[in-house]
Amino acid sequence: MPLYFLAVTGFRASGDYLADGPTAPPTNLTFDNYAEVLTSEFPRYFVNNALVTIACVAIVLALAAPAAYAIVRSRSRLVYHSLSFMLLGLAVPSQAVIVPLYLMITQMRLYDSLLAIILPTAAFALPFSVVVLTASLRDVPNELYEAITVDGAGPVRAFFTLVLPLSRPGLATVGIFTALQAWNGFLFPLVLTQDPSVRVLTLGLWDFQGQYGTNVPLVTAAVTLSLLPLLVGYLLGRRFLLAGLTAGAGR
Repeated sequence: MPLYFLAVTGFRASGDYLADGPTAPPTNLTFDNYAEVLTSEFPRYFVNNALVTIACVAIVLALAAPAAYAIVRSRSRLVYHSLSFMLLGLAVPSQAVIVPLYLMITQMRLYDSLLAIILPTAAFALPFSVVVLTASLRDVPNELYEAITVDGAGPVRAFFTLVLPLSRPGLATVGIFTALQAWNGFLFPLVLTQDPSVRVLTLGLWDFQGQYGTNVPLVTAAVTLSLLPLLVGYLLGRRFLLAGLTAGAGR
C-alpha cells in the first residue's frame, strides 16, 4: 500500500489528490510534479547524497575487510578479542555522541562539508560491517589457506587473491547496508551541515513543503526519485545480501 501510494500520487495534480482522496486511482496523469522536482535543487542534493554514499561504502569496505581478515587469521589473542571491542560500537547510538562529535568536527574545521557527514557515517557502519565480514571469512576452509601458502603466497597476496573473491556475498551485504545508512542518514547532515550547497536529499526534501501547507503529490514525486537508486541497488544485490547475512550460521 505505501508503494502504491508513492507510485500513484506522484502522477496526480494537487487538486485531484485533494478531491478524490489519497488511494483513488489517477484519472488525469501528469508529469508536472516530476518536472518541477528535476528543475529545482533536487539534482544537486542527489549528487551530494551519491557522493556521501559512495565515499562511505568505499571507506567501510577498505577498513572492514582487512580488519575481519586479521581477526579470523591472526594468532594474537589481542587481535582475536578485538572483535568483542568492535561489538561495543553496536550498542552506542549516534544520538548519544552527537554533541562531542559536533565539537570534534568543528575543531577539525570540517563543519559544513561533505566530510562532516562521510566520516561519522562510515565510523558508525564499521562495527556491523566487521561482524558480518568476520562471519563470512570464517566460512573459508583452512585447506584453501594452506594450499595458497604452499604456493608461496603471503598474507597480503592471500587476502587479495583468495579472501576477497570468496567473500563477495559478505562484501555485498556490507555495501548494501552501509549505502542504506548513508543514503537515508538524517541526524549527521542536520547537525553537522548548514550550507545549502552541501545539503543532501534527506534535508532537501524539506524544500518541497510549504509553510502553511504541503503539496503531497510534489513531495511524493521527490521521494520516489530519491528511492529509485536504493531499489535498483537492492534488486541487483539481493542474491548476495541473503548469502552474506547467513554466513557463518552453520558454525
